[in-house]
Amino acid sequence: MNEDLISALKQIEKERSIPMEIIFEAMESALTAAYKKKLPSYQDIVVQVDRKSGRVLVFALKNVVATVADPDQEISIEEAGSMLPDVKEGDQVEIEITPSDVGRIAAQTAKQVIMQKIREAERDIVFGDYTGKVGDIISGVAQRYEQKNLLIDLGRAEAVMPQTEQVPTEYFRHGERLKALVLEVMKTTRGPQVKVSRTHPALIKKLFELEVPEIHHGVIEIKVLAREPGYRTKIAVSSRESNVDPVGACVGPKGARVQAIVDELRGEKIDIVHWNENPVTFLSSALSPAKVISVTLNNAEKSALVVVPEHQLSLAIGKDGQNARLAARLTGWKVDIKSDVQMRAAEAPAQEGSLPVENS
Repeated sequence: MNEDLISALKQIEKERSIPMEIIFEAMESALTAAYKKKLPSYQDIVVQVDRKSGRVLVFALKNVVATVADPDQEISIEEAGSMLPDVKEGDQVEIEITPSDVGRIAAQTAKQVIMQKIREAERDIVFGDYTGKVGDIISGVAQRYEQKNLLIDLGRAEAVMPQTEQVPTEYFRHGERLKALVLEVMKTTRGPQVKVSRTHPALIKKLFELEVPEIHHGVIEIKVLAREPGYRTKIAVSSRESNVDPVGACVGPKGARVQAIVDELRGEKIDIVHWNENPVTFLSSALSPAKVISVTLNNAEKSALVVVPEHQLSLAIGKDGQNARLAARLTGWKVDIKSDVQMRAAEAPAQEGSLPVENS
């Protein structure tokens, strides 16, 4: 152990981001194991590595007794007293027994344990790094599907995206880059494993934070969002500054900001609307892109009857009711959509002899 070793350990600290103290502790643990094999007659051995010089000192713990029966385990009170004036019978003292050479087997054992400790330390550091990223977006490279789970290479760790967190319309080929939301970080025998999601609503918020500086800096707030992963998302935004248009800022010049997010989500449609405390105004915005004629609220049931032009009825409802469903989830109101033609027909008195027509 010499200055060259200290230089080598400093290089390990720099390249692998492992603190020197962790490496020294790993060395002491490894050398303790090696010396115990080399010196089996001693029950308790302590190894110390000098942090500056790299010098190794080996000590045996011996019991202070009046009469020595086992020299490997005991030391007389007279001999101990010559080294430590305040020692008394029954104490345990450290006596240096550093051998000239630990031998080839002991050195190899020490090396193996040191490498193991270094790997463990690296894993702990990586685990700590990714634990701090829970709730944030990370980028990775798709590797393969394993039992329907997508494995993603993050560089220093591996991420897994369970089937339940995958968007049904997406499929990633080997080598494709993607962004995902960190849900959880777990310790495994192969190192830290990061659980990620592409379906979580928070992914949308984080993507907008990345693309829209006004959201990142808190000028614009995403008040609420509703999402059907892979198909459509509606978000309601508001601005803390009167001179900043929240919808325009999120859309960006020529739609560049929202288009970047749509591209990352592989074509998922995004509707951005103004948030409003007035439920009538908010419901009218939430049904975008359809135009709303009127909104009648039933506060007791928290439901709303929304009237739209006949030619926009299908647009307001959306494919398989998606637009209406997302608007209801966005606003928190049950929504019943009728066309102006349906409303006039319902209000007109039934003609004599005619049969009532049920609206679907």
